Amino acid sequence: MNQAIRITKNGAADVMQLVNFPVGTPGAGEVLIEQKAIGLNFIDVYFRTGLYPQMLPAGLGMEGAGIVEAVGADVRNIKVGDRVAYAGGPIGAYAKRRLVPASILVKLPDFIDYETAAAVMLQGLTVQYLFRRTYKIRPGQMILFHAAAGGVGLLACQWARALGVKMIGTVSNDNKGALALANGCTHVINYVEEDFVGKVEQLTDGKGVPVVYDSIGKDTFFGSLDCLSPLGTMVSFGNASGAVPDFNLTELSSRGSLFITRPSLGHYTAVRSELDIMAAELFAMIEAKKLTVTINQRYALSDVVKAHQDLERRKTTGSSILIPA
Repeated sequence: MNQAIRITKNGAADVMQLVNFPVGTPGAGEVLIEQKAIGLNFIDVYFRTGLYPQMLPAGLGMEGAGIVEAVGADVRNIKVGDRVAYAGGPIGAYAKRRLVPASILVKLPDFIDYETAAAVMLQGLTVQYLFRRTYKIRPGQMILFHAAAGGVGLLACQWARALGVKMIGTVSNDNKGALALANGCTHVINYVEEDFVGKVEQLTDGKGVPVVYDSIGKDTFFGSLDCLSPLGTMVSFGNASGAVPDFNLTELSSRGSLFITRPSLGHYTAVRSELDIMAAELFAMIEAKKLTVTINQRYALSDVVKAHQDLERRKTTGSSILIPA
């Protein structure tokens, strides 16, 4: 019997239960995967708590990697035995085996193992669209990126360095700051001990940065706006500290005609050709050793409650994965 994590109500980490959950045969356009590794991401917390609503009972998890066990009708480019990975919906990656649409699967090159794939697909594709499409950063620019020592943050440090961009990263302690610097961050700010707005002003000689990437939300939102130069872009892509508070649009005009966006990976990968381009660039960066995926936490699927608690308490660095042993 297949095992999977299910929730019947929203709440704290202990609402997650490991249950025997049947998995059927693939229908048209579907693929059955035996999962070897599963990605753990903060968006999973949002769905568990109900910040992002979904119909209950439900599964959790947005990415994984494994081997194809069976394919349904109308599946043309995936076959039994292929090594594959995915990121994005439908939700339900916290499982030993699952059905997924063939349209979201990417074949893995030989140089990427299952654990690396599960750790990098969602976070790596996120950095790709943030840096290459949402706001296309250019060599010589200085940018601000919050949570620089997290899974997305460490990849952002390396990608920014590869592009010749000077990245200011915020962290919650000095150990995380050292980790961000080791991965290519140019400057780090311990926001617990320093005013990040004042420090950014100092580092930019009062000019501010052209773009801020903010996955923290409530605690950093207005400060992030204050770090932008006129006509700058605020990229709000997460709510780790809570939802962004309501604000008046004049907050943008009073700070210099700012732009703001709330991007989502699913919109950037909705067109198959775009997903292929994004994944190819991500894999090429890994093959060229411009990106190193740092997996600092591995949890058994049965230990998912502890995994979520560690994530929420900001005890994790780099990427975290679940192993469906």
